[in-house]
Amino acid sequence: MAKTGTTTTQGLRAAIERSGYYPALVSEAVESAVGTEPMSSYLVHQETTFDANEVRRHVTVLVLTATRFIVSHTDEQAADDTSPVPYATTSTESVRLDRISSVVLSRVVANPETYTPGTLPREVVLTIGWGAVQRIDLEPAGCSDPGCEADHGYTGSSTADDLSLRVSEAGDGPETVAQALLFARALSDATIAQSA
Repeated sequence: MAKTGTTTTQGLRAAIERSGYYPALVSEAVESAVGTEPMSSYLVHQETTFDANEVRRHVTVLVLTATRFIVSHTDEQAADDTSPVPYATTSTESVRLDRISSVVLSRVVANPETYTPGTLPREVVLTIGWGAVQRIDLEPAGCSDPGCEADHGYTGSSTADDLSLRVSEAGDGPETVAQALLFARALSDATIAQSA
């Protein structure tokens, strides 16, 4: 990764190691995508899911540079018809910052009536859109007449749904929640700088 001695690079490597999820594979994929460009912020999110009788792990690494937003996903797969042994797939995507169209940060706080500014939320959901994936939700349209049998077509919405990560204090720890907040702020600031 760029600038080996920097605090950001060392922090990213430590976070990947802490995730315990194929750190050599994940680090190499991220390093290859980042190249020589210095990093300004990162987020590592390890998620465990249950699929029928199997437990599967997935790690997402987000990296911010001065010009790009980099997403790396690594999934493990059980042995199947294509491979007699378990395997992992890793993908990276590099997005120019001027393509980021939205950064949404949803916070969940306990006891909002006694909330103190600066207290970590119980969980955060970070949703980032850059136009690679669009989700369309359609439903039959209607009118206010309960006896109407006319075809009113469809109504719906189209939303960018490129990436959504849920990070919780209970599942990921307060350090990861804090890192998610820092990353969201850095990405928002970077998109503002790109539009100026």
